[in-house]
This record gives sequence, C-alpha cells and structure tokens, in this order.
Amino acid sequence: MSKTTFVAAAAIALLCATSFAAAAETGCTQSAMKMNGEMGHANHHDNDDSASTKAFKAANDKMHEGMAIAFSGDADVDFTRGMIAHHQGAIDMAKVELEHGKDPTQRKLAQAIIKAQEQEIADMQAWLKEHGK
Repeated sequence: MSKTTFVAAAAIALLCATSFAAAAETGCTQSAMKMNGEMGHANHHDNDDSASTKAFKAANDKMHEGMAIAFSGDADVDFTRGMIAHHQGAIDMAKVELEHGKDPTQRKLAQAIIKAQEQEIADMQAWLKEHGK
C-alpha cells in the first residue's frame, strides 16, 4: 500500500469514527442519519422488492426508530425502553413470516416468538410503570 493510499484510508476511517461518535454524543437518531444519507443504502426500499422484503424492511426501520431513545443515564430504564422496541421488532418480523412464510417449522417459531415477546413487553412496561418511568 502506498503512503498516499494509507493516508487516504486513515482519513476516511477517522472521518467515519468522528461522524458516528458525534452522532452518538449529540443523540442523533438513525432516522436523522438516514435522512442525511449517512446510513448508506442498506434500508433502501426498492420498487422491485418482494412483498415480504418490503414488510421486513418496514419492520426493521420501525424497530430502529423505536430503539433511538433519549438516554436517561439510568441503565435499567434505558435498557428496558430500548428492549421494548427491539422486542416489538421481533413481533413485527414474526408477523411477516406468518403472512408470507411457508415452512411449518419457521411459522411455528414465529408464533412462539410473538407469544413470548408480547409477554416480555408487558413485563417491561409493568416494570417501567412500577418505577415511575
């Protein structure tokens, strides 16, 4: 690797690290980063996506937006709030499987995920309520 290539690669790495650190420090959400073009094309919704792919991408986007909480500094509260959105994302993805999937094993797993995650969300919401959060 030439010295010029190395310097360019190091500058790009530093720029990326700085952008993500600044985003984290300022509370920038993934949605805002996506609007600014900083998230790349990983969640780009192509018109030629299948119905299930569109549904999975929508569920993923919704989950990540829900997980972009304002952190309180209380690890217990922040964990619980973030996990509620994460578990809801699992439910939403399982519903896509039930709507579009064909494999009986995967459909059974999706049903089990929905049941378990709904209970866990209820437990976490109850915990937040009990702790006045």
